[in-house]
Amino acid sequence: MGELFSSINGILETILFFDIFFGKVEGISIPFLVAWLIAGGVYLTFKMNFVGFKYFTHAFKIIRGKYETKDDKGLIPPFGSLTTALSATVGLGNIAGVALAVSIGGPGATFWMILAGFLGMSLKFTEVTLSLQHREFLKDGSVMGGAMEYLSKGLAQKGYAKIGKVLAVLFAVFMIGGAIGGGNTFQVSQAVSALGQEIDFFNTYPVVFGIIIAALVGFVIIGGVQRIANFTERLVPVMAIIYISASIWILGFYFEQIPHAFSLIFTEAFSNNALYGGMIGAMVQGFQRAVFSSEAGIGSSPVAHAPALTKYPVRQGMVALYEPFIDTIVICTMTALVIIITGVYAPDGAHAALIEAREGAALTSAAYGTVISWFPAVLSISIALFAFSTMISWSYYGERAWVYLFGSKYSILYKILFLSLTVIGTIVSTSILVDFSFMLLLAMALPNIFGLFVLSGDVKRDLVEYSQKLKSGELDAEVIR
Repeated sequence: MGELFSSINGILETILFFDIFFGKVEGISIPFLVAWLIAGGVYLTFKMNFVGFKYFTHAFKIIRGKYETKDDKGLIPPFGSLTTALSATVGLGNIAGVALAVSIGGPGATFWMILAGFLGMSLKFTEVTLSLQHREFLKDGSVMGGAMEYLSKGLAQKGYAKIGKVLAVLFAVFMIGGAIGGGNTFQVSQAVSALGQEIDFFNTYPVVFGIIIAALVGFVIIGGVQRIANFTERLVPVMAIIYISASIWILGFYFEQIPHAFSLIFTEAFSNNALYGGMIGAMVQGFQRAVFSSEAGIGSSPVAHAPALTKYPVRQGMVALYEPFIDTIVICTMTALVIIITGVYAPDGAHAALIEAREGAALTSAAYGTVISWFPAVLSISIALFAFSTMISWSYYGERAWVYLFGSKYSILYKILFLSLTVIGTIVSTSILVDFSFMLLLAMALPNIFGLFVLSGDVKRDLVEYSQKLKSGELDAEVIR
């Protein structure tokens, strides 16, 4: 019990540190969840000895398949798990969320978003490693992993079985709610709205779009995680290339202004600019949008990584390092630079109405449209693709949580519910459901990060052992030639 109380005390002390030293600026305070995520990210980054930097190159070799062994267990390649997780994170958070972060928190929010991305690499590594340490191969051939498993099993091994079970059940309920709202109805409503601006037919008959996308999602998810991984391995790189290429094109057009944009990012990250709420306003916006984008710390992506073919749990944890890097540090930073350089974030500018209405996607579209006139049409299609890929992955997340609570034989009920709400989300206002589900999605971080704190010692132990084997050459000897 002493270890548990020590972990709780450490969490509270870290959060209290942020409250005391960064408490309030210009009337803006740090929300508890943001402090909770910062505390987890900082703690794990130091405890894991900056794993995101040390093993970045090694992780890339794993993704390329350089460390396959005959003892690997799982259903899908490490790269398939990575793209499945990325398909849930690369999307509206990059397009709309970043624009809102900069317009509300100012250019300085970008600095905190990047920092959150680096801290998120340690969070991802820890939660994914724990997921594979405690994953279970079920009789139906599927794999059960994620926070539900390491909260219940991991805490039970520490002598806190009842606490772990309660937290696991709460997490599963939260994830089902997040999948239905944030991972489904919100995605489809945003997609049909964006496409309706370019294709009037979908604006007039949105239910048709709902039926089409429900059929496509159903075709993919009914095939199980292997089909999901095969699909995302093809879709995610294409989506990322299209969006990154457009960003590079615009940044090349405004190349001379990039240094000034970075100067704004760094100076306003620590400013007392009342217009954006100063440092705390920028910090809160940066961290919030980074969490919405990469989902680091909320415990969703460990579900996608659980079926990975690997011998060592920490090996897949290292693969997961690339999620926050690609999603937040690369794609979100590019989006932020375009928003800043084009000046569309100015509250008294031509796009003030979009900022006031919190139309992040429209603001990003306007920024990219300043150079690429036809990009708004491409962006509408991209939003639909991003929403589609997010729905695929989140349907799997919710389904695993459903199976954890009710068993494999009832998973078809969840899939029917999920696909039905996909259609309903295009014709009925789901704002209340979406708001409630986003609250549940963020609530996932509460039990998850608690589990990461308590169980981080097990991850550290495996990381040290893996590092020793890597240095000795033992891992290279295991590789299939």
